[in-house]
Amino acid sequence: MSDQTFAADELSFDEFTRPTYDEWYAAALDSIGGADFEKLLTTRTYEGLTLQPLYRREDLAPIAHLLTLPGFTPFVRGVRASGHVAQPWLIAQELPAPTPEAFNAALRHDLAQGQNAIKLILDQPGRAGLDPDQAENPGQGGLSLASLDDVAQAFAGIDLSALPLHAEAGASFLPLLALLAAYYQQQGQSLADWRGSITADPLGELVQNGTLPAPLEKLYDEMAQITAWAVQNAPQLATIGIACVPYHNGGANAVQELAFAIATGVEYLREMLVRDLTIELAAPRMIFSFAIGAQFFIEIAKLRAARLLWSRVIGAFGGSESAQRMRLHTCTGRLNKTVYDPYVNILRTTLEAFAGVIGGSDSLHIAPFDESANLPDEFSRRIARNQHLILQHEAGVSRTIDPASGSYFVEVLTDSLAQSAWTLFQEIETQGGMFRALEAGFAQEQIAQVAARRTANIEQRRDVLVGINMYPNPADEPIATRPAEVDAAGQSRARAIIDYRARTDTENRSNALDSLRSAAPQARVEAAIAAAQAGATLNEISRALRPMDAANTPAVMPVPALRLAEPFEVLRRNAANYRHRTGTPPRIFLANSGSYRARADFVTGFFEVGGFEVLDHGSFATPEAAAQAAVESGAPAVVICSTDDAYPSLVPPLVHSIRSQKPDTIVLLAGYPPDQIEAHKAAGIDAFVHIRANCCEMNRWLQQQIGVSS
Repeated sequence: MSDQTFAADELSFDEFTRPTYDEWYAAALDSIGGADFEKLLTTRTYEGLTLQPLYRREDLAPIAHLLTLPGFTPFVRGVRASGHVAQPWLIAQELPAPTPEAFNAALRHDLAQGQNAIKLILDQPGRAGLDPDQAENPGQGGLSLASLDDVAQAFAGIDLSALPLHAEAGASFLPLLALLAAYYQQQGQSLADWRGSITADPLGELVQNGTLPAPLEKLYDEMAQITAWAVQNAPQLATIGIACVPYHNGGANAVQELAFAIATGVEYLREMLVRDLTIELAAPRMIFSFAIGAQFFIEIAKLRAARLLWSRVIGAFGGSESAQRMRLHTCTGRLNKTVYDPYVNILRTTLEAFAGVIGGSDSLHIAPFDESANLPDEFSRRIARNQHLILQHEAGVSRTIDPASGSYFVEVLTDSLAQSAWTLFQEIETQGGMFRALEAGFAQEQIAQVAARRTANIEQRRDVLVGINMYPNPADEPIATRPAEVDAAGQSRARAIIDYRARTDTENRSNALDSLRSAAPQARVEAAIAAAQAGATLNEISRALRPMDAANTPAVMPVPALRLAEPFEVLRRNAANYRHRTGTPPRIFLANSGSYRARADFVTGFFEVGGFEVLDHGSFATPEAAAQAAVESGAPAVVICSTDDAYPSLVPPLVHSIRSQKPDTIVLLAGYPPDQIEAHKAAGIDAFVHIRANCCEMNRWLQQQIGVSS
């Protein structure tokens, strides 16, 4: 290379011929041997989009947002002009410790190691408005928090004025806020310094649980009362949550997540407007939570499209540019997480976190790798926290403002998702809004269809979960569970709340609760805080706010959480139990002949995901030799592996020889030669192992046949 340098205006590429798209298309066809271009080189997504193998400048022509800048409407490129450069995303790791003491210990440790926001998830009984002694499972799914003493223990030694606090309270929105606000005041801190969120999301709770503990109208009344209170007393606090995580973890596609999020946000806005809040007061106090899945570019585009859609919605309501900014929390999803080969989850969550950051998350939770089986311990929390720190400090992701901008692929994908989601949102609107769509089962059915396709594709191995339905580690053991932690916590929590009630002034507490029951709507928040200060518990505040009105509480079909690995994990557990019971794993013998290697390797991987030990002793010269070795192995199942051409002469004598010595042996054939199927069935073949077979179903069937499972 010459040392000669050129000025920019001297550079010329005129000597190079610029290939046309048609020329590239012809070359691409040639490279795939003239196969079907659409079938081989395009990808159909769960969102119904067709991804092209190549995107060009011409594809951007119809996209309107391309000339916008970060920090300006429609906020596709982020809500801050400086992106993450001046203010990186918040490290908002969830700490699902069951007791206030355990939560405090974990929080103090993790804040010292890089976490810079508090994420509090109330446990399942607390979210339903129950105290620990009123429930069978206190501490399940989050922090058991029911009194002012509990709050003091949870945050002992923590300066809440220096940290954002994000709390998810379920239906116990106002009771938890009362306890937290009472603690702020007890510590002499100004509520004006309270940053973060404590959110009500009735439809999010409804879609998870199928029911709510109070009529929807009452919950909307509380939402409006708290939002109005926050405007005056805690102006930095978000009070209205839109959690799309249940939809994602139920199997929804990105278009559905976006449409349901926007429809929920619109419903909440309308309910706030009829309760005398303005768009300028309500919209800035809304925070959206999205889960991030495995499809890297789709997840980036999903978050960009969410901001675009929300800006459009708030603009249609007459909201200002400031009100159109979406507050966005993200977390890594649970759909693709595994209990077996658990360290692969670290790779999955790193990719998902990277997509969330590139997409413009304001705060992020990265799930510890063992979250699917346990309460995360200090080690798994450290790994998850360090994933944030590596992305921020080593990878330098936060040093570039909107790194996805200008990518032909990402821009087209953002626009396509936004358009498809808007169409679905309009369909929801014609049904009367998000609640009516849930009530009618429309949203649930939409998700169920996608979830069924995801499940089928995993079971048939069209989609891959590394270590689960492909590339398993046969020696791998699942994460050891530690259920005693929550069980012990439940017992201690029940005793603690009984002791707390005994220590508080009963008359003072009763008077404060009476005042809460009779308080005017605009005074209910302050009355609830006063009750918490007087010693009232979460359940007592909840009952004072909402006398039982079961006749008007809504009920819908919930969206069940889906973890795609579970059917294969059941197979692996069945095989492990069989090994413990009998001393040996369930075994399959390969009767190989001729050119067998490709099919033998396929069969080995096919059955190892079901926990089988596959015995491969190479090729056998005769059917009789293969049959003798199969019988001597003691394996209850045999797979014949060879070529289609060899099968007509190989299968009948081999099956006959095996069955004459061991009649109950299950015999399978590797492959599916269409013109030979009936003949092989007549010869005694029980099933065919091939690329289109349902891997999970066949492993399940074989386990049942040989007594591994019932």
